[in-house]
Amino acid sequence: MPDRPSGRHPGWPATIGSLQLPAGLVALRPVRLRDATPWSTIRVRDERHLAPWEPTMPGSWAQRNSAAEWPGRWMQLRSAGRRGVALPFAVTLDGRFVGHVMIGNIVREPLLSAYVGYWIDAQAAGSGIITAAVALVVDHCFGPVGLHRIEATVRPENEASIRVLTKLGFRQEGLLRRYLDVDGAWRDHLVYAVTIEEVPHGGLAGRLVTQGRAQRA
Repeated sequence: MPDRPSGRHPGWPATIGSLQLPAGLVALRPVRLRDATPWSTIRVRDERHLAPWEPTMPGSWAQRNSAAEWPGRWMQLRSAGRRGVALPFAVTLDGRFVGHVMIGNIVREPLLSAYVGYWIDAQAAGSGIITAAVALVVDHCFGPVGLHRIEATVRPENEASIRVLTKLGFRQEGLLRRYLDVDGAWRDHLVYAVTIEEVPHGGLAGRLVTQGRAQRA
């Protein structure tokens, strides 16, 4: 077993490498206060794309996702990162904010586990961007962060999200009945997971690069 990373909160803050896709250069960085306008613009516009998969919350979608709401959310995310319980990343495409990947509920020894959640601008969906972003963040978690297991929960109807997870080698482990209040009702969720032993040499990002080369050959 490799030596575990040392430090109070290993792997944070961090700007994670990048992957070049036909759509552009995908990279991850910590969320910033000045992300307010692009974050709000995308989310308000993409209500129909995002709302069916997100937890039910008080207030209207426009209210919850206004630029004025971002500073408070950003402070919560920054605090979680500083406390070592989450890794809140902005997804960028050629430097432009296009989505969010969150590693949450980080538990250290003995579990060394966390969950991953993500969303992407509808105008950028289907281009492999969020798949690349999740690959980068999982590699980071199994490297500098020092985790052993990453899991994700997803509604069975969310075929696009399931494709992301299965392409990266996440295994389906079970079904959680009425697990989370999403879009106004208690919804079943599938559980997917991957452990460090299942990641190939070169990481998940390396696997995507290899797959891309094979498809172009």
